[in-house]
Amino acid sequence: MSDPENPNISKRSTPQWSLYQRENFWKTNEGEVPPFNTEPGKLEELAKKKLTEGGWYYASSNAGQSYTHLANRQAFFRHRIIPRQLVDTNLRDTATTIFGHKVSAPIGFAPIGINKIYNKDGELPVAKVAAELNLPYALSTAGSNPIEKVAEANGNGPRFYQLYMPHDDELTISLLTRAFKSGFDVCMLTTDTWQLGWRHDDVATGNYAFYHGIGADLGLSDPVFQKRLKEKGIDPVKQPNEAGALWIDNVWHGRAWGWEKIPWLIKTWKEISGGRPFCLKGIQSVADAQRAVEIGCDGIVVSNHAGRQVDGAIASLDALEHIVAAVGDKTYIMYDSGIRGAADVAKALALGAKFVWVGRLWVWGLSIMGETGVRHVMKSLLADFDIFMNAAGFQNIEQIDKTVLESYPKAYAMIAEKSKL
Repeated sequence: MSDPENPNISKRSTPQWSLYQRENFWKTNEGEVPPFNTEPGKLEELAKKKLTEGGWYYASSNAGQSYTHLANRQAFFRHRIIPRQLVDTNLRDTATTIFGHKVSAPIGFAPIGINKIYNKDGELPVAKVAAELNLPYALSTAGSNPIEKVAEANGNGPRFYQLYMPHDDELTISLLTRAFKSGFDVCMLTTDTWQLGWRHDDVATGNYAFYHGIGADLGLSDPVFQKRLKEKGIDPVKQPNEAGALWIDNVWHGRAWGWEKIPWLIKTWKEISGGRPFCLKGIQSVADAQRAVEIGCDGIVVSNHAGRQVDGAIASLDALEHIVAAVGDKTYIMYDSGIRGAADVAKALALGAKFVWVGRLWVWGLSIMGETGVRHVMKSLLADFDIFMNAAGFQNIEQIDKTVLESYPKAYAMIAEKSKL
């Protein structure tokens, strides 16, 4: 299978992630079994059994009738990898560099909020595993632990701060200052979620953790927000529901920002961070990508929020193609939405993304088995990617470009979806 005595292992610049496959194959000989099945559909089923109804609905729900989510998956289906043979991949390198950070692979932990509805420790085990694997971790403003505690869990790992910008400049500055002081050295503003999309199951069950006193710790620990609570006469200990509502109504506030505010935010972040990168997450149109470049953004994340915000929207992968063609040589382009395995990562890279963010996969792992679950899912993804490069004939990620794809028209036959994944 994967020879642990392979002499090339010690010569590689990145770990032999593929050995994790052998490790799991061997477990039954020692009276053990792998933690759980990481095939996306099976992963979803296991998570559903573990999660409360609220946690399950929040993680699995998409906007409207899930058409954007479906479009995300179908877009991957119309691109096919062309494997190369007799390529010496023994010393293959999965690593890349993102904003000055040398990381294990072009894969990061996407920002996802309220992790405490999936596991009592929330973001802490996720941040810990990200550091272990040397993969970037992005903390959501909707996180359910204080920024400082998440940073402590992440240790020396590379970490970004994803901002939902309040309509309160003093609070925004406080959040960014806390983030940078805690080692989050890239700011990523999400532009597609001034408020949550219409998600039927969440609405039908009144499923909004913040309104029920759960998950507002990042805000409740902020000195400026603590002032806001006092101004409103809200005691967060005696009135957790009201405190959580005041926090999240400052974050997902339903009031849109315009382009005219972005120069102020870039300037503010650059002053706080000493010039570290600023990115926009949620870009889907060429016009917006071009505006982001013109206004001075260091990078963009092509994303439709995994189909959770606008129903019937363009597939994120289709948007990526157009945006790369327009500004691929002018800014650092990252990808998000619909990634389920190594082949998906490779297809996004081939279409011009420099880096890929993964979300739901690690959320399912967190919900099934906490820290162990997150580690199992992400080590499995790294092993999958390492094996992919070996089997498909790639020595480094720079070789994964558009020439390795056979692509079909957008009207190509639709993939039959087995689940809402």
